[in-house]
Amino acid sequence: MLSLAEQRVLLACIAQIDSTAVLTEDYRFEITASGVADLAGLESLSNTYRDLKKASEKLYERSVIIDDPDPDNPKITQRKTRWISSIDYVPGEGKLVLSFAVGIIPYLSQLSREFTKYKLKHVAKFESVYSIRLYELLVQWSSAGEREIEVEWFKQQFQVGDKYSRVVDLKKRVIDPAIAEINEHSNFWVKYGQRKSGKTITHFQFQFGLKDEPKKYKHLSDEEINRQAKPGETKAAVVARLTGTSLSEFAKPGESFEQAIDRKRSLAEVKRKLR
Repeated sequence: MLSLAEQRVLLACIAQIDSTAVLTEDYRFEITASGVADLAGLESLSNTYRDLKKASEKLYERSVIIDDPDPDNPKITQRKTRWISSIDYVPGEGKLVLSFAVGIIPYLSQLSREFTKYKLKHVAKFESVYSIRLYELLVQWSSAGEREIEVEWFKQQFQVGDKYSRVVDLKKRVIDPAIAEINEHSNFWVKYGQRKSGKTITHFQFQFGLKDEPKKYKHLSDEEINRQAKPGETKAAVVARLTGTSLSEFAKPGESFEQAIDRKRSLAEVKRKLR
């Protein structure tokens, strides 16, 4: 798995791609220390050029294996290619100019389209490589709202191997930090549970959705709300709990879901003006 710094270099390049245009092997990407810092929301530029140079050089040394790279030639089962073919250094301007390897260029356009969906601003501020990977999965699963996955499948996707043999360590080092960053910086909310087979945790259960998006939940009928309600729980609190919009404690007695959201937004606007 690429390091966080390497992923930020890729994000800075991907942000420059016109997803509607054809990307050629002659395309050169100019990335600056200030640009990467701005993309990642870093307040200090101290050592940013040094870190940018180091991350780019690591990326230059890396290779990636692509399965079934040529649909027109099914005999080719895998292709191994570098990410970057050359780096030009412009230290006086805190700038690097990167050229990507021919074998990876077709996939950069695809990554550009995908990261447009991800909204770069949501992932650029992550400080854990696992946060970006989990966010990618949430985007892929977004139409479902929930997903149960095997622990071993999760470990493969996050390329941790046997690094965290105990599930408690996997949760502490990988899942919990990723979920905290996604909930803080992105347009998704996410929470998770687990399922056991006997005494062994075998599955993780994720629930997720876009933050404060009431239009997705208008299909909830009064019958469903009444059925799901806990003793003493308001209608707005029930809807908030089912949709994960974090309004359960915010809603007032008798207040509708839409009224709770409007009041929350009004308060946020007032707070913004008072800063």
